[in-house]
Order: sequence, then structure tokens, then C-alpha cells
Amino acid sequence: MSVPVTLLGLLEREPSHGYELKRDYDTYIGRGRSLPFGQVYATLARLARDGKVLAGEIEPGAGPDRKRYAITDLGKSDVEAWLTDPIEPEPHLQTVLFAKVVLSLMLGRSAMAYLDIQRSAHLQRMRELTELKRTGSTMDALLADHGLFHLEADLRWIDVTEVRLQALKEMVQR
Repeated sequence: MSVPVTLLGLLEREPSHGYELKRDYDTYIGRGRSLPFGQVYATLARLARDGKVLAGEIEPGAGPDRKRYAITDLGKSDVEAWLTDPIEPEPHLQTVLFAKVVLSLMLGRSAMAYLDIQRSAHLQRMRELTELKRTGSTMDALLADHGLFHLEADLRWIDVTEVRLQALKEMVQR
């Protein structure tokens, strides 16, 4: 997740204070991964330094003095470029799941036991996401679906790998 461009996107909606940006990030983007206040303000300082946001005058408030930040045209062009640039689909073939299977086999340990443990962990997470999908908002359901689809793909990979374990073991124990 790119925090700077996400904050820029939130600012493109309307000028905001740092605490408002944090609240909106946590509510709509973070979903269980709260953004620390320090990171919000450090990021805003860098964005201001780079000419992507303008910090308004200090405004008195109920709490500490605060600045309202507004996005610049340079910041808007960054948001537009980010939104139209696709993320790279699974750029690396080496995954932690695969590495653990190979190392288990290389070290003479049971890759099947590891795969069983991993399958159980995936199934538990799928139950959690299914419950979130059932009880949560539309946003929760969409995020849960994304996670479920990835977990389903991993489970299919685990099944295929179990069938090929002996052949893989012969390759890596040479």
C-alpha cells in the first residue's frame, strides 16, 4: 500500500487536517491496519516539501493547533498516474509457501506436515473471512472476497503440490 499517494487521493476529495486523513484512511483503506499519526504527519511534511500538497495556516481548534492540507496539481497528477497504472500481477514466482516446501524437502523434513499445517491455517482464515463477509459492510465483503479468492488459489496449489512432492523431493535432494 502506498501511503503517500493514498493520502493524496483522500486530499483530492477535499482539503483536510491530518487527523481527518488518518480517520478516513483507517476507516476506508486501512481496515484493521491503523495508520500511526506520526506517519501521517511525516508523510504530509514530505508531500509538502515535494510540492504535492500545500499546508494552510495554523488553525486554532478544540485540541492542538492544526493545518488544513490541500493537494496541488502535481499531487493530482501523481494520483491519476497511480490510479491508471496496473499493479504487477504476482511478479515473483518465489513465494514463502514454495520456499518452505522446498527447504522442508532439502532438509529431510516432512513437507506434507508443513502443507497440512498451512492448509489448516488457510481454512481457519477462510472461516474468519466468510464470517466477515456475512456480517460486515459491502466494503468488508469485497475485501473478504479478495482474500478468500487468494486463499482458494493457495489451497489448490497445496493440493497439486502434495501430488508432486515425491518428484520435487528427488529434484532437491540430489
